[in-house]
Amino acid sequence: MDHIRRAYLELHIAVFLFGFTAILGDLIQLSALMLVWWRVLLTAMSLLLLARVGKIFRDLPRRTILQYMGVGVLVAFHWLAFYGSIKLSNASIALICMATTSFFTSLIEPLVMRQRVQWFEIVLGLLIIPGMALIVSSTEASMNMGILAGLVSALLAALFATLNKRLIGRADEMSITFLELGSAWLFLSLVLPFYIIGGGHQLQLMPKGMDWVYILILALLCTTLAYVLALRSLRHLTAFASNLTVNLEPVYGIAMAWLLLKENEELPPGFYWGVLIIMAAVFSYPLLRRRMRQAAKRAGHNPSGYGPPENVE
Repeated sequence: MDHIRRAYLELHIAVFLFGFTAILGDLIQLSALMLVWWRVLLTAMSLLLLARVGKIFRDLPRRTILQYMGVGVLVAFHWLAFYGSIKLSNASIALICMATTSFFTSLIEPLVMRQRVQWFEIVLGLLIIPGMALIVSSTEASMNMGILAGLVSALLAALFATLNKRLIGRADEMSITFLELGSAWLFLSLVLPFYIIGGGHQLQLMPKGMDWVYILILALLCTTLAYVLALRSLRHLTAFASNLTVNLEPVYGIAMAWLLLKENEELPPGFYWGVLIIMAAVFSYPLLRRRMRQAAKRAGHNPSGYGPPENVE
């Protein structure tokens, strides 16, 4: 049981660090593009010490490498939308928008993995709508673009996570992460000159002062370390347990936004009612999914439509 407790502790630390990325995104003064550029650069550099880069390009087929690099471009767009949401609204709104990732995944995954859509996934997805309506109606109109960017971020997260699920068996996790984040950095580096030309002389390209500290924490602790801890924990936890724990990310993040950024002072009660509705739907999802899988097994049906088996990963 000791390794199970350790796995839960490592996963909770990883989820806490993932939630902290929104706080850092609010504190860092760089634009969303420059913030993500520095994050993927420093993370990819740290992964050079963990991944066997020469072996990756020697052993993996070119088609597989290009597929992972394509997913990396989606990751870049996801982070641009996520940090854009923070800059256009605040960390709490960006995090609760990310909580809709489960709903988007329930729609995208059957299409990509050729599985059937489950009725309870659609019902839970519909329950998210009044929660988002409460959030939109209770916040200032100036934050609506931030909400839209946050929902786009969640949609992209669902898309690249589903594609990763389809490709996961073709390489080890560290190699996949290096290829995806490395390609994200390459893509953003190609976009950067056009961004600089369009922004004139008002753009801040280099971090200043405390931004260096925040970006190093974001890249090394909240990305590299958090990812390694999450991977290690999944060796001993079921998919159900890990998914339920990962759903705590917006909870941790919003709690930190309260304590560190005092965002509770700028958000009305309607926002938090919307959060409660969305989080109720999000936490109900793995519970209902597990119950439906168990019912299908007892009935002797093939439960393949309910996702991968809940075994030790």
